[in-house]
Amino acid sequence: MYYKRILLKLSGEALMGERQYGIDPKRLAEYAQEIKELVDKGVEVAIVIGGGNIFRGVAGASNGIDRVQGDYMGMLATVINGLALQSALEDADVQTRLQTAIKIEAIAEPYIKRKATRHLEKGRVVIFGSGTGNPYFTTDSAAVLRAIEIGADVILKGTRVDGIYSEDPEKNPDAVKFDLITFKDVIKKGLKVMDMTAFTLSQENNLPIIVFDMNTRGNLLKVVSGEQIGTKVTN
Repeated sequence: MYYKRILLKLSGEALMGERQYGIDPKRLAEYAQEIKELVDKGVEVAIVIGGGNIFRGVAGASNGIDRVQGDYMGMLATVINGLALQSALEDADVQTRLQTAIKIEAIAEPYIKRKATRHLEKGRVVIFGSGTGNPYFTTDSAAVLRAIEIGADVILKGTRVDGIYSEDPEKNPDAVKFDLITFKDVIKKGLKVMDMTAFTLSQENNLPIIVFDMNTRGNLLKVVSGEQIGTKVTN
């Protein structure tokens, strides 16, 4: 395998499948099988998952909910998604640990970097829930932070689009796809890859990001094998 230890970032919306909100068990099972293929090949997998399919703090704030309260509600949504993914992975016979930045001892371990690393070394998938544990930080920021802390080789951002384009390909069919692009060029062109806090943290720590279509069967394994799938962002 080209990458030995990865951080997979999934959006909460990815779990909706064809639904308008919530969690699609079929999509969850598909993701679990894809992740199992990596584990079976000896890849160490950590996952950060968003909560937008259940609740989004920024949206809550626009509807009159206090921003800090809204962000904490969003963090709890990521824990719900983490529990669902953990269940699907264990149904697929994959050993899994859920760690959260906010202490919820009845259902998850508190996040401890050394413990997370040990789980990965033992072949367990580690899911990081509740973002960074702080309001005003997105799960993208949490993904980059955790990836740096555990010494991941790469961040894999699984989306419904097959990479980074010059414009939104769903709005403009003539948009140009980039196979390889630098952090500087992404900033210069104003492309939306991650929020800026996450993106600059990744840039400063020389941690590459690969944006790819997670919903195409086999793509995850291809990316980790080093195939040119999606768009790679590097220094």
